[in-house]
Amino acid sequence: MRDSPQKASCWPALALCALLLVPGLGIAAWHGDEQAKMGTRIAVQLWHPDAEEGQRLVAAAMAEFDRIEAVMSTYREESEISRLNRSAADGPVPVSEELYDIVEQSIEMSRLTRGAFDITYESVGYLYAFRDRQAPSESQVTARLDAIDYHHLLLDPEARSIAFAVEGVRINLGGIGKGYACDRAVDLIRQAGVEHALVSAGGDTRLLGDRRGQPWVVGIRDPDDAEALVTRLALVDEAISTSGDYERYFEEDGLRYHHILDPATGRPSEGVRSATVIGPDGTRTDALSTSVFVMGADAGLELIERLPGYEAVVIDSSRGVRLSAGLAPPQ
Repeated sequence: MRDSPQKASCWPALALCALLLVPGLGIAAWHGDEQAKMGTRIAVQLWHPDAEEGQRLVAAAMAEFDRIEAVMSTYREESEISRLNRSAADGPVPVSEELYDIVEQSIEMSRLTRGAFDITYESVGYLYAFRDRQAPSESQVTARLDAIDYHHLLLDPEARSIAFAVEGVRINLGGIGKGYACDRAVDLIRQAGVEHALVSAGGDTRLLGDRRGQPWVVGIRDPDDAEALVTRLALVDEAISTSGDYERYFEEDGLRYHHILDPATGRPSEGVRSATVIGPDGTRTDALSTSVFVMGADAGLELIERLPGYEAVVIDSSRGVRLSAGLAPPQ
């Protein structure tokens, strides 16, 4: 269920979210928590008639984020993905079924988007340090650009191993991993019998059912104003992911350096300020929002129109709001 776009202040939506997510406020049977994980804010909210079991399930969902981060974080030297990045250019590296599957899904998304989504962007991406306001030089990008190519990823399903075809390849699941983690957390609490829940990780949100007879209302923020929304969407049992140039960035000499890189150039993608994708699967909406951002409004929306069950809202560099057909108001 989705409402039509509208300009709105974010305060009512934010107040509602804060009220429902803070434990101990006496709102019967809603249970929730917020924690810092995966470099962002993780929020879990669910309905359960038993307070003890509700809080146990919230904690279990949070623990699922911890488990996935331990496998997929490139910031952890001991993680499975860091081990893969260190060794896969030397030969096949056996990996867990989970890591193998998400890398395989990432390659499928690369094929679908003709390379606009590519987890090997990290071959150049690791040179960016946004907290330190540092970007690689042209010569550094040029020297490593050929390593960005998902065709360099060699998967062996029988051995369940991954190898890199050339030196210098690195992978990063930042464009798909948070949506995947939201899906896994929702699966966990669904299997426990929960019918109404929200799990979010920064720009990625997975909704389970509705909000006890009402739709969930999710806002798409203004790229230039964290306290304003471009539109609000009424959703039930869907995933929504937003990729924006305001999430991690710095400005230097009039240029905006953000974390969404164009695999073709190794530089921050241009032409779009934010891309939001709504659909039934959070892993795919996460990857698709990144893809639409990189592809640009025209090509990105054309892609979404080919995918049944998916819709998109794109804010371009001129602040124009572009909608896929299923969200467009009636003529």
